[in-house]
Amino acid sequence: MPDAARWQPVCSLEQLRQRAELNSKIRQFFAARGVLEVETPLLGLRGVTDPALQPFTTLFNLPGQTEGDPLYLQTSPEFAMKRLLAAGSGSIYQICKAFRNEESGRQHNPEFTLLEWYRVGFSLADLMDEVEALIDALAIITLRPPERISYVDAFIRHLELHPLNASFMDLARLSEARGLPEAAKLCGNDRAVWLDLLFSYFIQPHLGQQRVTCVHHYPVYMPSLARVCPADEQLVERVEVFLSGMELGNGFHELTDADEQVRRFERDCRERRLKNLPVPEKDERLLQALRAGLPDCSGMAMGLDRLLMALTGSPSLDGVLAFPLDRA
Repeated sequence: MPDAARWQPVCSLEQLRQRAELNSKIRQFFAARGVLEVETPLLGLRGVTDPALQPFTTLFNLPGQTEGDPLYLQTSPEFAMKRLLAAGSGSIYQICKAFRNEESGRQHNPEFTLLEWYRVGFSLADLMDEVEALIDALAIITLRPPERISYVDAFIRHLELHPLNASFMDLARLSEARGLPEAAKLCGNDRAVWLDLLFSYFIQPHLGQQRVTCVHHYPVYMPSLARVCPADEQLVERVEVFLSGMELGNGFHELTDADEQVRRFERDCRERRLKNLPVPEKDERLLQALRAGLPDCSGMAMGLDRLLMALTGSPSLDGVLAFPLDRA
């Protein structure tokens, strides 16, 4: 016999009201700033190439068709929104569902709610200003003044190590001293993997404690669709937003160079082949949009489930979802 209680929502009715209020305030915030709300497809003809993201796939059959054509549930509306930007939409945002396979846990659900927005003419600093203003407008708890720190300075502050200059021996010694002797075997000579592991274990838990923390200017070899920093070609113009030790959002001063985008697609595909992952076709419609001319802009994708979790003190995403995966 099935558990009769499992038809009920996991989160409280108060959490449902708080989510509705959060969405309403987001819409008010962007309406006051003249940012247009849009919708783009959740099902797309192309999937993401990023080797860290695994999309859900399905098949679409026309009437009478026996072999369907593949479609992808979108991991983010980014590519479609950039096509709107290239078509002249101006600054835009949307609140939508996104889907990522192989993600489940206290801070993950394979279906989640995403706020994504793009601001034409914004620098990375402008984007951080807006992120801080948005969360301040949404906060239902008292937060300390926001903090900004570069990726390099975060490593120096918390690990006394320069992430770009440290040798692999230095990284191995540090991880062993911190209780992760297996890190050397896991990471090998891949600096991006090393830095991601060290950041996740030893830096991220300290970020965003009773405040919004923006970590900006990431190493150029860490996956992203951000522009290379003009002042330092070792870095890209990327920012991640943290609250209560959780990453809430990832933003870029957006890449507009179609040729560079092709190179990054190809890099992703090479890595996918090395990892024996499916290799999707490149999104030619995005490349056409970039060639037509993506305006200078900065964009941010923010997980609203995690934001609500941080603002309400919920110990897991289940506490803010009506029906997480095991009750979907």
